[in-house]
Amino acid sequence: MSILINKDTRVVTQGITGKTGMFHTSKCREYANGGNCFVAGVNPKKAGESFEGIPIFASVKEAKHRTGVNASVIYVPPPGAAAAIWEAVEADLDLVICITEGIPVRDMIEVRDRMRRQNKRTVLVGPNCPGVITPDEIKIGIMPGHIHMKGRIGVVSRSGTLTYEAVGQLTEIGLGQSSAVGIGGDPVNGLKHKEVLELFMNDPDTDAVIMIGEIGGSDEEAAAYWYANECRNKKPVVGFIAGVTAPAGKRRQAHGPRRRHHLRRQGHGAGEAGRDGRVRHQDHAQPGRNGQAAQVDTVRLGSGPAWRPSPTVFPLRQARSSPSTSCCPATMRW
Repeated sequence: MSILINKDTRVVTQGITGKTGMFHTSKCREYANGGNCFVAGVNPKKAGESFEGIPIFASVKEAKHRTGVNASVIYVPPPGAAAAIWEAVEADLDLVICITEGIPVRDMIEVRDRMRRQNKRTVLVGPNCPGVITPDEIKIGIMPGHIHMKGRIGVVSRSGTLTYEAVGQLTEIGLGQSSAVGIGGDPVNGLKHKEVLELFMNDPDTDAVIMIGEIGGSDEEAAAYWYANECRNKKPVVGFIAGVTAPAGKRRQAHGPRRRHHLRRQGHGAGEAGRDGRVRHQDHAQPGRNGQAAQVDTVRLGSGPAWRPSPTVFPLRQARSSPSTSCCPATMRW
């Protein structure tokens, strides 16, 4: 079992005829069962054509009717990406994964508000995310498949590159992953840490979770408090919050040099964790400790008082030959 996606997921690519859409759709089809999972594309101007044998339709609804897709991945440029999300939601797909970065905040507010008012059940991951992968089954998005290995550790992260770093180090020491979910770092998005953590806690094939967060916003705190006070099926959690060296009081602009917004920016090195506008890494870290999650202070997870997986509970699988996957010089040791 896995969370969100598996070998039976059927995917439509919105923006399949763009350079990014073509490249990553091709890579996803090459990974595991991707050739069977990616069955449709959407571009109203190129309906009736095909890409690598994948038929292209004028709309998501038509693609669903003709091929039975239940998930979408979006590579549409920022000006039209929010409309693409809504098109997939309106088609009642189970899952929408939006890779696009730079969608105007106002557009995302409108989409999320419409989803709420119409009580849409579609699960949105992203925008500005690397996607979701269930190793050896399917990947949807831009994650490098070769660094992943099937196993029983769940990974959820706001940062794409830190996701790759964590996964690469896990694979190096023989700890495979059940699923890895990149939720994205935009201020208005879909799934939060808490919701993904809850999915992992209820997944019988996940034994432990790595949760990676960043400064800005309070998603990580909400997840930690939920884990401490409401989670009824606790599994070990290791948390890492990036941004300990960020300067206090740093503020970020929204997209565009003249547009500022009151929402807290939640991207890499972003600011404003507190009401006074200060960046507070410790505000994120303390709830994790109080919530009984193993909290580590640096990317060298093994150097701190982190939870160490018991060999009797998590037997090390034979590690793959060390791939050159490290995104930073530090290593995450257990």
